[in-house]
Amino acid sequence: MSKSELVYHVAREIRLLQQSFDAFDEAAAGRLGINRTDLRALDVVLGRGPVTAGELTAALRLSPAATTTVIDRLERVGLVARTRDAANRRRVLVEATEAARAAERRIYRPVGEAGLRALTRYDHGQLETIVDFLTTARAVQQEHAERVAAEPAD
Repeated sequence: MSKSELVYHVAREIRLLQQSFDAFDEAAAGRLGINRTDLRALDVVLGRGPVTAGELTAALRLSPAATTTVIDRLERVGLVARTRDAANRRRVLVEATEAARAAERRIYRPVGEAGLRALTRYDHGQLETIVDFLTTARAVQQEHAERVAAEPAD
């Protein structure tokens, strides 16, 4: 396979990988009985620990009102709880519940473990190349997400 054919093949596999991530997220959201925006919010809360509504708003790029609605829905299904910040009693934090942590273990741990097992087939140098590729790919995606967001609507 020529280099240009290989580059095209890699690009196609990235697209298919993105579609597989989408399909997994759709299945996970369905299993949890929430929508994809709520799943994104839950991922932020699980990944960062307790967050303020403002931090969640920024991470999700939603309006404060939309973020409140997301928090309300996640709270109704028992996946997050609002708590007072011990250091600043006026500040409210959104944190994952034990039910959310259990769902994370049930849904995401198996795929994470399988991914880690799959990576063991690569040697140190190959893993460094994979890390470099993923870092570069993420930077390209972020740059173009910002570009598209900044463009005027058609």
